[in-house]
Amino acid sequence: MGRVAAHPLGRGAAHPVVIVAFDGVQLLDVTGPAEVFSTANVHGAGAGARYEVRIVSPDGTDVRTSSGVRIGADGGPDSLPARPGTLVVPGRSDWRRAVADAALTGLVAELVRRSRRVTSVCAGAFVLAETGVLDGRRAVTHWRLAAQLAAAYPLVRVEADPVFVQDGHVVTAAGVTSGIDLALSLVEEDHGPALAREVARELVVFMARPGGQSQYSARLTPREARHPVLRTVMDAIGADPRLTLDEVTREAGVSGRHLARLFRAETGMTPGRYVESVRLEAAQALLEAGDDPVDAVAERSGFGSAETMRRVFQHALDVAPTAYRARFRSTRTSPPSGSPISTNS
Repeated sequence: MGRVAAHPLGRGAAHPVVIVAFDGVQLLDVTGPAEVFSTANVHGAGAGARYEVRIVSPDGTDVRTSSGVRIGADGGPDSLPARPGTLVVPGRSDWRRAVADAALTGLVAELVRRSRRVTSVCAGAFVLAETGVLDGRRAVTHWRLAAQLAAAYPLVRVEADPVFVQDGHVVTAAGVTSGIDLALSLVEEDHGPALAREVARELVVFMARPGGQSQYSARLTPREARHPVLRTVMDAIGADPRLTLDEVTREAGVSGRHLARLFRAETGMTPGRYVESVRLEAAQALLEAGDDPVDAVAERSGFGSAETMRRVFQHALDVAPTAYRARFRSTRTSPPSGSPISTNS
C-alpha cells in the first residue's frame, strides 16, 4: 500500500478533515471518504481516532451532486480551522467546468497551502493540478481521464494504472470508490492497521487495496478485444494462467511477432505483460481464498516459483505475497487444490 507521511496531532487530539464540495461533484467522492473517517471515530476511540469531518463549499451553501442528491455544507472557507489535517478534493466528470470555476480553484489553492495532507479523488486531480501542487509529482486519476490530465497539465507525472499514489504529502486516488481505499489507508497511517480493518469490516468493503494495484482487471480485457485471434489467446490464458505464450501462440496458429502486434494495437501492452497481470490476479484470488502454501500458489497461478511471484507482487503491489494474504484474506472457499484458476468468470 502507498504510504503517506505521518502527521501526529497528539493522541486523542482532533484531526480536521476538510472535504470540498461543489455543484456537479460526484456524490461518492464526497461521502465515501466521509463515511470512512466518521466510522473510524466510532470504532477507534480507544486508539485515539478523532476526525472532525467538515464539508465546505466555495460560498458556504449546499450543493447538488452529479446524481442530483443535495449535500449540506458546513460552511465556507471562513468556518475552517487554520491548519486542517487532511484536505480531500473530489471531482466531477466535466473536469473543465471545475477548473474554470475561479471560486473553487481559489478555495482549493488556499486549503492546499494550509493543509498538512492533501488528497484528491477521481477527477479532483484536475483541480489540484490547476493549483500547481501536482507539478513534478506523481499523480493518478480515473483511467479514462489519465491521458487528458497528462495533456492538460504536462508538468504532472501522470500514472494511468494505480488505485492511488503518494508523492510527499500529496495523495491522489483513481476513480470514485478508490476514495474509500484512500481514506482507509489514511486511517491506517494515522492509527494502525487494526482500526483500518475494523472500519473496512463495518462498511462491508475489502480492506484497502494496495495503492499500486491496477484500477481495472485484466480479466475484462478479452471482452474489449476486437480481433478473434487475440480474444482466443486471452481467453486461453485467463482459463489457465500456467500456459506459456509459446503454447497459446502455437494453438492460435500465429507467430509471436504477429501476436505482439495485435496486443500492442488493441491493449497497449505486450503479451508478456498481459500474462503477468493475469497470473497476478490468479495468485491474489488464491491467497485471499485458500490456505495453500505460497509455493503451491505460485505453481497454480503460473509463476512457477515463489521467488518469481514475490518479485512481481513487490513490483506491482509493493507488498509480499504473505503480507497480502494476511491483509486481504477472505472467508471464500478455496478452489480445489491443483485445479487451474479461471480468471474469466
